[in-house]
Amino acid sequence: MAGGVLNGDPRPTLTPAAAAAWKDAGDVLVWNGHRIFYREAGRRDAEPLLLVHGFPTSSFDWLPIWAPLAERYHVLAFDNLGFGYSDKPADFPYAIHAQTDLAEALVRQFFGRPYHVLAHDYGVSIGQELLARTAEGAGEPVLSCMFLNGGLFASLHRARLIQRLLAGPFGGVFVKLLDRKRFGASFSAVFGPDTKPSDDELDAFWQIIEFNRGDRIQHKLLHYMADRRQHAARWSAVIARPPCPIGLTNGLLDPVSGGHLVDYVAQLNGAVPIWRLPSVGHYPQTEAPQTVLDSYFAFRQTMDGH
Repeated sequence: MAGGVLNGDPRPTLTPAAAAAWKDAGDVLVWNGHRIFYREAGRRDAEPLLLVHGFPTSSFDWLPIWAPLAERYHVLAFDNLGFGYSDKPADFPYAIHAQTDLAEALVRQFFGRPYHVLAHDYGVSIGQELLARTAEGAGEPVLSCMFLNGGLFASLHRARLIQRLLAGPFGGVFVKLLDRKRFGASFSAVFGPDTKPSDDELDAFWQIIEFNRGDRIQHKLLHYMADRRQHAARWSAVIARPPCPIGLTNGLLDPVSGGHLVDYVAQLNGAVPIWRLPSVGHYPQTEAPQTVLDSYFAFRQTMDGH
């Protein structure tokens, strides 16, 4: 099934002040001895929606669409271990399966019933593992999953040079060279030409990465690239034969997982509704938030049959 072709729209400013306000509005719980940052909003009796963020950022990415989602759903966002305002232990393995265990623990605590997922970047692998567990009858069932830009297929993931260096055998050396300037140049390159982050926005993202010295574990967080190769068959299967409705909203100008990914998904499973964003890059929820909201609400209407 084909989705709409949607254009970009005005973007909010994600400033350091906005990041501080996001942190102040959240809370912390302890999971396996680690402090995990989360935010919850919406009516408890509304349909549950779990938001799963990407690398190298955090749940702050959801701010531009947070309030409209909370008007309709019981929304939960969290910072994966090693990200955002959560703990960032140097000795944690940072496997996707462990992060998925964390997501399931939050689902049990805050939802306790079947739920929906909206996932981006790093989070798409967590979403795929949640779908695989749903297919196996494990945990609370996922009712639907909308994917934003992310490496759904290891063979199609076009990692940036900085990611390849950090994930390589000398990642522990290269991570010491990572600073605000290098981060800004690499991060901006995955956005659309007309939707790149401002200096203030880059400052906000970098400050969150630096929180709890997270800039020094970036190479460890890239373990997901090896996970995607190891579990490629398992995670591809839930796109080809999903256990629940799935959809895709994709910024086509993303050099990492853009138009080439959309084409592959359309060939693999023509029943997946796809919304193509022709002027947007890798972070559609911050580059074109209203468009992402429109596509998500349309996906839910399509799934619900009304």
